[in-house]
Order: sequence, then C-alpha cells, then structure tokens
Amino acid sequence: MSYEGWILLTGALVGITCGIVGCFLILRKMAMLADAISHTVLLGIVGAFLVSHSMAGVPMFIGAIIVGLLTAFFVQLLDSLRVQSDAAIGVVFTSLFALGVILLSLFASRVHLDVDHALMGEIAFVPWDTLEIFGKEMGPKAVWMLGFVLLADLAIILLFYKELKITSFDPQMAAALGIPVLLIHYLLMGMLSITTVASFDSVGAILVVAMLIVPGAAAYLLTDRLSVMLVLSAAIGALSAVFGYYLAVWFNVSISGMMAAAAGGIFAAVFIFSPKHGLIAKWAANRKISRYS
Repeated sequence: MSYEGWILLTGALVGITCGIVGCFLILRKMAMLADAISHTVLLGIVGAFLVSHSMAGVPMFIGAIIVGLLTAFFVQLLDSLRVQSDAAIGVVFTSLFALGVILLSLFASRVHLDVDHALMGEIAFVPWDTLEIFGKEMGPKAVWMLGFVLLADLAIILLFYKELKITSFDPQMAAALGIPVLLIHYLLMGMLSITTVASFDSVGAILVVAMLIVPGAAAYLLTDRLSVMLVLSAAIGALSAVFGYYLAVWFNVSISGMMAAAAGGIFAAVFIFSPKHGLIAKWAANRKISRYS
C-alpha cells in the first residue's frame, strides 16, 4: 500500500473506532467525559513507561485502561457527593492530566513522549513506524493496533448490545431488569480507554475527541435507531478522515486538524439539512403548524 493509503486507512480506522464508541457516550450525555479520558490517559501512558521502561503496546493499553477507569470512578464519586457532573469532570480531568504532564517532565523527558505530540499527534509519521515479523514489514504498527481495538470494540458491542442499549436509554429500567448497570458503565469506560490510547500516539488527543463526539452527534440527528446510528457514525468518521486528508494536502495544513475540521463541517451540514431534526426541517414543520393554527 502507498504512503497516502496508509494515512487514509489509519484516519478511517480512528474515525470508525471512535465513532461507534462515541455513540454510547452521546446517548448517555457523557460526551465531555471522552475529552477528559482522552487527556488523562497521558498519565496512564507515562505511568506504564515508568513501570515497564517500554513504549510497547501492551503496557500502554494496561496503563490507559487503569487511568481511564480511575477517571470514570473519580467523576462518579464526586457526582455522588453532589458535585455537578460538569464540574466533577473538570476537576478530575485537569488534575490527572496535570499530574501526567508533571511526571512526563520529571522522569520521561528523554523519550519521544511530549505534550505537543500527545495533543496534536502526527499521522504523517505513521507509515514509517512499521511492524516487522521475521524480518518482513507488515505495515504500520498504528494500523494493527487500531484494527485490533476495532475488532475488540465490535466484539464487546455484539456480546453486550442489549445491555449497552438499555443502560444507555433507561438505566433505571436496566437496574430493575437485573442488568449490572455499574459493570456495563465501566465496561464502556474500558472500551473508551483502549480506543483512546490506540488513537492517541498517531493522531493526538484533539482528533480523538473530535472523532469520539462529532460523528456520533451527527448520526444522532439522522436516525432514531441505535443500530443505524452506529453504522452512520462509523461512516461519518471514515468520511471525515478521507475528506480531511485531501483538504489538508490541498491547503498544506495539519492533517489531524483538518480531519477534525472536516468532521465539524459534516456535522454542520447534518445540523442544517437533516430530514427530521435539521434546522430546515424544523422551520418547515413550524411554518406548517402556524399555517393551520
């Protein structure tokens, strides 16, 4: 595959993987928790490096999952203590991210981790960091990692689709039916953590947040069915990556930044032209009501 092809594939995998996980965050009104975890996993990555002295994928995954679950736990703990949910997310997010930055500056300043790289990433370098098996190049490591995480996320969604659906729409009814609501919540947080860290190194936190929130929000305006929403969100995420790449090449700007901007552009179009929930559809419905009233 060509250099351009690997970048497009990486961006599409990020869009698809983050898009399907983001749907459940949108439905649970937890979109900003994605922003928090996408930043606090820096603490998990730094912690995993300090313990293992390795930048291998497995320690990174373990560190990210631990810190992602800790972030969700602390947010829920503060929320149960009557701290407003947005304030709880802000406190936990800034505290854990700041701790990660401090540890990075003190103990890991000589490795290729740095705050700018964590926030912005550089997808253009992905094709050069390849996986070798028995001396044969098998393609970029990021593609393999994202592919593995996508399959893991799809497997979890298929296995626990009913539980995820009910707890997202009506957690009280789910509890009454005997579904372990808290366990499903932390399962989703684990999915969010591994999805974030798989995307983190190649595209940075900014694009991860955009892909976790924007495709799902756009799909939410297009359908009332969860299964369709998941497919549409994945498609919008992939299209955002493709359009963003070619726009970035055309304007000679940041690829990750333009991918995020393309996702925002698609959302704006959906927000205006959605056949049921768009501005034009609502204006036409209000005009029809006023005409017959």
